[in-house]
Amino acid sequence: MKTIFLLAAIVFSMSAPAQVTKVSLQASGLTCSMCSNSINRALKKLDFVDKIDSDIKTYTFEITFKPKANVDFDMIKTKVEGAGFSVSGFIVTMNFNKVLVKENQPVLIGDKTFLFVNKNEQLLDGEKQVRLLDKGFVSAREYKSTSYSILPLTYHASI
Repeated sequence: MKTIFLLAAIVFSMSAPAQVTKVSLQASGLTCSMCSNSINRALKKLDFVDKIDSDIKTYTFEITFKPKANVDFDMIKTKVEGAGFSVSGFIVTMNFNKVLVKENQPVLIGDKTFLFVNKNEQLLDGEKQVRLLDKGFVSAREYKSTSYSILPLTYHASI
């Protein structure tokens, strides 16, 4: 019983307030504007998406979210893949409120756990961009060139 209480205390103490405001997603496999439209249509079906701006030249989609929406990164990736493409870059913009991050120490932000890699201890405050480094959020080549320990339901990220 003490172990469960201690684990719960640790999880709640690491919970940090931050709001996801937008995602810059880079897709691969696009060849024309119809490809871009296919991804746009798929992403607009997500109830937490407010607006999507796309740039066909860079294959980038700027996705903004409804205020206080529960953003699901995996669902975004699934929608892109369902449209026949893959994600090759995923940068999340978040507003942090004095969140302490340490290298390889999990941080609970909202309902998501992040493991910041290649960073010394740092206090995050204000708007910051966080790059997801997990399989399906970067190119296959980049993912193969990195080696992260796998923690269930954890996003590996860099600032």
